[in-house]
Amino acid sequence: MKKIIQVIDQNNQVALKEVNYIPFRFILAMMIILLETALVIAATVLCTLWIPGFYLALYLTEIFCVLSIINSSDNPDYKIPWLILVLVVPIGGFMIYFMFYNRKLSKKYVKRMDEVNQQQIKKDDDETLRKIASKSEEASLNIKLLCNLAHTRVYQNTKANYYSLGEEMCAAMLEDLKKARKFIFLEYFIIEEGQFWNSILEILKEKVTEGVEVRVIYDDIGCMMTLPGDYYQTLQQMGIKSVSFSKLKGQANNEFNNRSHRKIMVIDGVIGYCGGINLADEYVNVFPKYGHWKDGGVKLEGEAVNELTRLFLADYEINVKTKVEDFLPYFVKSEYSCDDGFVIPFGDGPEPLYRYRISKTMIMTMLNQAKHYVYMTSPYLIVDHELLEAFKNAALRGIDVRIIVPHIPDKKLIFLMTRSYYKELMEAGVKIYEYEPGFIHAKTYLSDDQVGIVGSMNLDYRSLVHHFENGVYFYDHSVLKLIKDDVLQTMNKSLLINEKPIKNTLIHRFIRAVVYTISPLL
Repeated sequence: MKKIIQVIDQNNQVALKEVNYIPFRFILAMMIILLETALVIAATVLCTLWIPGFYLALYLTEIFCVLSIINSSDNPDYKIPWLILVLVVPIGGFMIYFMFYNRKLSKKYVKRMDEVNQQQIKKDDDETLRKIASKSEEASLNIKLLCNLAHTRVYQNTKANYYSLGEEMCAAMLEDLKKARKFIFLEYFIIEEGQFWNSILEILKEKVTEGVEVRVIYDDIGCMMTLPGDYYQTLQQMGIKSVSFSKLKGQANNEFNNRSHRKIMVIDGVIGYCGGINLADEYVNVFPKYGHWKDGGVKLEGEAVNELTRLFLADYEINVKTKVEDFLPYFVKSEYSCDDGFVIPFGDGPEPLYRYRISKTMIMTMLNQAKHYVYMTSPYLIVDHELLEAFKNAALRGIDVRIIVPHIPDKKLIFLMTRSYYKELMEAGVKIYEYEPGFIHAKTYLSDDQVGIVGSMNLDYRSLVHHFENGVYFYDHSVLKLIKDDVLQTMNKSLLINEKPIKNTLIHRFIRAVVYTISPLL
């Protein structure tokens, strides 16, 4: 279903924009999920009325659910709302728990994931880690931690460039796509028909006619409002291998949560892009949706791009039904040589596919080990107790901790949740800025001019727990200066928050208390 609306473009001219609304397939899937949930709860209630002693069984089941939640290895912040749901909502609470708390993966899916995960890059990092240890033993241990958590590798001989705006990165992407000779891989949470994506698509179609292999992954729910439900078929008709990530099937589990929030572009295995920028017009300020859109990303050239290739192919393979292919032909031995620090691209994602909270661990490590400062930008600030304490402890020991979030929100409820953390953080000495010109979507994490992360992960539960994410960890790399310069310039355009701008009426305190409690589920 589509509708033509009027928007204001970057030249303040009225333009027509085609907007996609939720296709019938998604509506049907959501209706099936609601129906499944309602039928299960209704059947349970009827059994309670008709079967003697069934209520006792329900009571024992509720106790079992409570004990299971308490004894799980999940973060306590995640357990609390589930405990409230199970204890407060009769019958329905623990039925919803059984359906949605854990993701149930079929044996066939797990087997395929095992096959995909065997496609590792053959590389010995020992010599590189020793080289890092000669500079800093602490840095060597941190990088080893990341490599072990994410099953990734540490690379040298990789040039990196940082883009402080989406339109700058868009221009570079288009130029590099035109130079592709072998293959192009794109994976994005959001693709939207418009000026940005259409410019890329024209190049992709041309490259297909030249014999270049082109593959595209887009998230099925991320593009629910931006693409037709069968858009992957449209791309396939153009000769582009395409798949929607985790296609919504209407199953009563948490398939709504485990989405691909990744942003990856790989060209010939030697150029790679990642960061916060999706392929939609607001990311390049074609029209001011929430004021000025501030984003960021990096371009890699060199051997580290192989890790982005591996991440893309893994996501592609778990969403198609064909036999798992050999990744090796797509791994490129780069001829690029430079002595400019160390680069570690990595992926992150939900349990049980990822055993550890990789991004959260590295952000906390940055906070715990900083000597001078930690600067971060994120569109959202919804963190658990552990991460909140890490922020506070860093500030309390004298570290200059600064966080930049939007001043104009894209989601008012989420913005209310973000602001609910301000008071506690500021009391500990954390400085919070709001990007006054509009919405900041960049995800950058920087410490002491030595360590930095640029990626797709936000400071919220959805990114740090539920979504598939990707980022690049830099140590002692010249790109860190570009990132720092951009963060400082962004601070100069931002509002340093004190308690006065934050409404603190009784009703606002009540709303914050509620959203603070349920935030791990959102």
